[in-house]
Amino acid sequence: MTRIIAAAVLALCAAFPARAAIDIQEVTTPGGFTAWLVEERSIPFVALELRFRGGASLDAADKRGAIHLMNGLLEEGAGDLDAQGFSVALEELAAEFSFDVADDQLAISAKFLTENREEALALLRSVLLEPRFDPAAIERVRGQVLANIASAMKDPDDISMDAFDRIAFPGHPYGSAYEGTPESVTALTRDDLIAAKDRVMTRDRVYISAVGDIGADELGPLLDDLLSDLPEEGAPFPDPAGFNAPGGVTVVDFDTPQSVVTFGQAGVGREDEDFFPAFILTQIIGGGGFNSRLMEEVRRNRGLTYGIYAGIYAMEYTDMILGRVSTVNDRVAETVAVVREEWEKVAEDGVTPEELDRAITYLTGAYPLRFDGNERIANILVGMQMDGYGIDYPLTRNDRIRAVTLEDVRRVAAERISPDDLVFVVVGEPEGLEASN
Repeated sequence: MTRIIAAAVLALCAAFPARAAIDIQEVTTPGGFTAWLVEERSIPFVALELRFRGGASLDAADKRGAIHLMNGLLEEGAGDLDAQGFSVALEELAAEFSFDVADDQLAISAKFLTENREEALALLRSVLLEPRFDPAAIERVRGQVLANIASAMKDPDDISMDAFDRIAFPGHPYGSAYEGTPESVTALTRDDLIAAKDRVMTRDRVYISAVGDIGADELGPLLDDLLSDLPEEGAPFPDPAGFNAPGGVTVVDFDTPQSVVTFGQAGVGREDEDFFPAFILTQIIGGGGFNSRLMEEVRRNRGLTYGIYAGIYAMEYTDMILGRVSTVNDRVAETVAVVREEWEKVAEDGVTPEELDRAITYLTGAYPLRFDGNERIANILVGMQMDGYGIDYPLTRNDRIRAVTLEDVRRVAAERISPDDLVFVVVGEPEGLEASN
């Protein structure tokens, strides 16, 4: 019965009404950790988010895929509990843990009821400090990873993105898949996984947020107990990646009736004074919905595809504008030409007042809807910390967008949009399209 009630509470929290304004507290623990907290006492539930900066980019040079495989094993037993015992313990506590890794971060999300808080955090502490990495679990998860890699090697979407990364970021971790290769993953040992954990899950790169039924005086000691015994420092961060792809077209032959096109150029980082104008500009060029220029011209006017998008990707070690489109092989050349034409138009002519007003209305109206539950808020808050935004960002973000002028966007379009540097990676059998790279 307790688990049934708990499930109902978690479902209610997931559907919690959107909050236009939230009260964020900055909590500094006795042990020196900093966390952002939104205290919400209406439901006896807490969402805790931990992020470790660096993520899979911290793999040792000859151990690609180690952090990804290690992350997949974090729920496969810890301390005295093997994989089955760990799963049973989570279920009995009506708690949920999730683990995710990407190029720039490793994320651990926890949800638990107030009445089970101490037990749930004790279980999470064992994950952070005593993951078992049992041989049977390693081989099982390794098999899953190898199967996923094999599948990706046959997927034109994955092939296109991987080829784009290799061209844009040679010699950098971004230039290779963080899942690793069949050879690198097969060679990983248990000692490699232990070392991988200590490269990324450390005190010096953790970011923390908590939302729910907990106060600042309670949160501080709990976090110290949870995190203080982690290694002090992790592996060195990679150097900046830049964006090194030459403009032009690369074709990867692949037997498929429809080609996948990944396209992009260097972008604008969040710390750049032009970020908000560039953010609005890319919404106009290729943002979601049917109002973007690319959707209007490529889909609606020409009928070349069902969908196309482009947007800013501000990453830890590089910034880019990245887009994706798929179309039948005999219309790829036309699609690539239209995308390039739209790039040229916006660079030369900028945008219209109507486009700017429409983009600002959409971006400011959609933002409050993101704050629709404890878990989502915790996720947003820890992301804000990693991006270097202040604690007042949810209150000032829309004002920053509304402050962008037509002249700002037109200037950024002229200075930052570069048709000659636009990179296209096409996977398929495109007709009438010549590769230039």
